[in-house]
Amino acid sequence: MPDTKRTASGVLGGLAGLVGLSAVAGVLISATVTPAIAISGAAASSAMTMFDQLPSVLDIDKLMLPTTLYAKNPETGKWMEMTQFYDQNRSPVDFNEIAPVMYDSILSSEDPRYYSHGGVDLIGTTRAILTNLEGGGETQGGSSISQQYVKNILVQRCEATAKTDDDRYKCWTDATTAVGNEGIQRKLQEMRYAIALEQKYSKNEILLGYLNIANFGGQTYGIDAASRYYFGVASKDLNLPQAATLAGIVQNPNTYRIDQPEGSIADADGNLYNKAPDGSVDDVNKGQLAALDTMLADGKITQEQYVAAADGYSATKGRQLYVLSRLLEDGKITQKQYNNAVIAPITPNITAPKTGCAAAGGAEYFCQYVRYVIERDEAFGDTPEARTEMLRRGGLNVYTTIDWNLQFTAQSKMNESIPTSIPGARFGSASVSVEPSTGRILSIAQNTKFSETVTGDPNYSAVVFAGDKKFGQSNGFNAGSTFKLFTLVDWLEKGHSVNEVLNGRDRVINTFPDSCYNGGTYVNAGQWKPGNFGGGGGYVGTPMSFTAASLNSGYVAMASELDLCDIGKVANKMGVTRGSGEAIEMQGPNQVIGSDNVSPLAMAAAYGTVANNGVYCQPRAIDKVTDSDGNDVPLPKRTCSQVITPEVAATAAYALQGVMAGGGTGSRGNPGDGTALIGKTGTHQELQTWLIESSTRVATANWVGNVEGTLDLFHTYANGSMVSDMRYGLAQTVQRNVDKWYPAGPFAAPDSNLTRRVLTNLPSVVGQSIDEATRILNDAGFDVVLGPPVDSSDAEGIVAVQSPGAGLVAGGTTVTISPSNGNGITIPDVSGMPLDDAVRALRSAGFGDVKAGSCEKDASAGGDPIATGTSPGAGTVVNRNSGIAVNYKVDKCGGKGNNDNGDG
Repeated sequence: MPDTKRTASGVLGGLAGLVGLSAVAGVLISATVTPAIAISGAAASSAMTMFDQLPSVLDIDKLMLPTTLYAKNPETGKWMEMTQFYDQNRSPVDFNEIAPVMYDSILSSEDPRYYSHGGVDLIGTTRAILTNLEGGGETQGGSSISQQYVKNILVQRCEATAKTDDDRYKCWTDATTAVGNEGIQRKLQEMRYAIALEQKYSKNEILLGYLNIANFGGQTYGIDAASRYYFGVASKDLNLPQAATLAGIVQNPNTYRIDQPEGSIADADGNLYNKAPDGSVDDVNKGQLAALDTMLADGKITQEQYVAAADGYSATKGRQLYVLSRLLEDGKITQKQYNNAVIAPITPNITAPKTGCAAAGGAEYFCQYVRYVIERDEAFGDTPEARTEMLRRGGLNVYTTIDWNLQFTAQSKMNESIPTSIPGARFGSASVSVEPSTGRILSIAQNTKFSETVTGDPNYSAVVFAGDKKFGQSNGFNAGSTFKLFTLVDWLEKGHSVNEVLNGRDRVINTFPDSCYNGGTYVNAGQWKPGNFGGGGGYVGTPMSFTAASLNSGYVAMASELDLCDIGKVANKMGVTRGSGEAIEMQGPNQVIGSDNVSPLAMAAAYGTVANNGVYCQPRAIDKVTDSDGNDVPLPKRTCSQVITPEVAATAAYALQGVMAGGGTGSRGNPGDGTALIGKTGTHQELQTWLIESSTRVATANWVGNVEGTLDLFHTYANGSMVSDMRYGLAQTVQRNVDKWYPAGPFAAPDSNLTRRVLTNLPSVVGQSIDEATRILNDAGFDVVLGPPVDSSDAEGIVAVQSPGAGLVAGGTTVTISPSNGNGITIPDVSGMPLDDAVRALRSAGFGDVKAGSCEKDASAGGDPIATGTSPGAGTVVNRNSGIAVNYKVDKCGGKGNNDNGDG
C-alpha cells in the first residue's frame, strides 16, 4: 500500500508557493517555446505571468456512471441486476477495494515520485521537456498522477457535452495531443489545477479518484470495471500480471486494450504496430520487448514461451514488461515474481457487462419499455438530450415492477407457441399483465427477437408492441370487440340495465346521438350496418347476452340509445387513447366495435379498472429510483383515481364474466382453476385478434395480429395451430400462472337497479300489415310470432289480433300477431228491436244461420217479443256462416215462436 505521508521535500518539490513553481515552470516552458532566450528573464517573466493568470480552481464533477435496472429475485426477494445503460462502463470503488499491487503498478510506471512531490513532478517534467526539445514535436510525458487526474476530469467534462463518437474522440485527442503553444497552455493549466487539487485533497483521495475515472479502452472506465471486463475479477483481486497489464493499458487505452487482439500487429520484418482509433498505424516502442528477447537469448525461456508471451497482444505485452521492469527496479516485486510474470502470456477473460436491453435475458421488451419511460418522461429531464444523458451517465438505480415468475412464463409460452414471423406480413404478438390496484406492470412478453440494429428482418424488432408511440414506438392495433367495454360502461352510467331488451338484429340504424360532432346527430348516410362474426343475423336480446356472444349488432343497437361522444369520453377516462397518444374521438358507430388503434397495455389497465371497483391506476414500470448516492429520485407522475362508480364496475364485471364462462367467446382462454374472471375477445377484419382477461388481482391483454400487412389470421396455420386461435393458448397459460402467484377472490355483486327486469311499452299493431307490424315490434325490442288467420272484417293479411295487447310488458316478451282472413262480419247491435225485425236485420247483414235465442220473462214487455242481444255479442267479428242466436224478452215465455224458459 502506498505511503500516505507528505514530506517536506514533497512540499518543496511541488513548490507549494506558486511563485516558486511559476518561475521554474516559466523557465522550463520558455525553453520549449524559444530556446534562444531560455535563460532570459523576459521569457521567465512572461511564462510566470501566463501561469499566474490561469484558472486555479477545478471542481471535480460527478463521475459518469451507468444507470442500472433491477428486478426482484422471486426466490430471495432481493434486487438483482437486469442490465445497464452507459456511455462509460464504470463501477467506482473505495481505496481498500483495489489490490495493493495495482497501486504499485500504476505509481511505478506513471509517477514513481507521487508521494514526494506536490502535484507536479519537476524531474519528470524536465525530462519530458528536454525530450520534446530534441524531437521538436508534440508535448508529451512528464505528467504526474495529479495532472493525469486533472486531464481526465477535463476530458469527462468535454465528453459530457459530446454528441457523437467523433466528438468524444476529439475530447481525448485535444486533451492529450495538442501541439505548440496550445500544448504548452494545456500543460501549464494541468500544473496549475494539479497544485490546487493537492492543496484540497489527500494523496490517496487523488490516486483513488484517478483510478476511478481513467479510461481503460473503449467504454471501459475505472479500475474495477476494467478488472471485471478484461479479467473477470474485482479490482481487489487483481494479481501481478493483471495489474501490470492494466497499468500499461491506461497509458494509451485504445492501443493496449486486450479485447481486440487484431489491434496489435507486426509487419513482415517483425516490427510491431498498433492501430489507432482513427484506423491509422503508429510505431510502438520496439524496445518494449527487449526483456523477452534477452530472456530468450539467455536461455531463461523457451521459444514456445516466447511466442506465447508475444501473442496477439504483443504491443500490450511490451507495455506490461515496462511496468514490470519499473516494479522490479523500485523493489516492489522480486526477481522471481518478475520472471514468472514476464513469461506468462496475457490471458484475458473478457466478461462483457450487461448493457442495453439485449442483455436483459427474457425481459428485453419490458426493459425497452422502461428505457422509453426514462428517455421520454419529463420526470427525468426537461429535454430529450437531458433525459438521454440521465439514462447513460446519471448513475441511476432503477427498481422495476417486473415479476419474474409471470415474465418467465409469458415469454416462455410466447417462444413456444407463437412464431417470430409468418410470410406475407409483419406479424406480431404481445402479452402484458398489470396489477389493477397499483398500476404496476408485471410482465411484457413479445414474439419477436429483440434487436436495435437488425433491419429488414421481420423476426427482429425493438418496437414494444404492448406500448404506444411514446413508450414503445408502437402505433397500437385495432381493438375489435374489446372496445365494447366502453359502450357497456356508458350504458350502465346512463342508468340502463344489463337485462334491458333491445333489437340486436344486424340492420341499418339511420341515426345515432353524437353531441361532439354532426350537430348532435350522426346520420348513417352510407347505410352502414355492423355485420356479425360468422355472418349471423343477430337477435333480440340483452347486453348480458350481447356481451357473452360479442354480438356487434347488439352493441350498435345499445350505442343508438346512447351518445357516441360519451362512449369516447369513457374510453379516455379509463386510460385508453389511440396508439399515437391522441384522445379517442367517436365520429361514427363503426368505432363502437373497435376500429381504433389502441395499445395492449392501455386496454389491460382499462379492464383492470373494472376489476378494481372502478379505480383506474395509470400503468407504471418503476417502483423506485435512487441516484448514485442512494438518494431518492422523483418518479414519473402516476395516479390512481375513481373514474367509474363501484356499482357500474361491479355490474360491468357481472356481464363480462359471461364471456369467460362456458359458451362465452373467451371460455377457451379460461384455465378452469376456479378463479373468477372477466374478459373480452376481439377481432378486426381477420387481421387482429385479442383476448383480455382479468381476475380481481391481475389484468392481462393478449394480442396476436398484423403489425403491418393483411395476413388473414383465420385461414393461416403456423406451429400446428390456426393463427387466430393462438391467443387462447397464450391467455390460458398466462392466466393459470397469474392465478397461482396472485390468488384472487370473487368480484363484487352487481347493482340491483342495473340488473333489473325492464318493462317496455308494447305498441298496438292491429290494422297494420304483417311486415309493418313485425318491423314496429322488432324495433321496439320484441320478438314476433305469426298466429293463424282469424275472422275479421279487415282485408286479408291485415293484423286483426295481437297478444298480448298494447301496454307495459316485460322487455323481450314474444308477441303473437294474427292476420285477417277477410271473411269476418261484425255482428250489429239489434237489442230493443222486435224479435222478427232483429232476425231480418242480421240476415240482411249477411248471416245465414239466425234463430231465436233464450227468452227472458218480463211482464212489462207485453205480448210481442223484444230482442235483448245476440250470442255472440254485438261487435264481435265472426264468420258469415256462424250461427247467431237472438235473445229476447216477453211477458210470457213459451208462446208460439218463443223459447220456453220452463217457468210454467
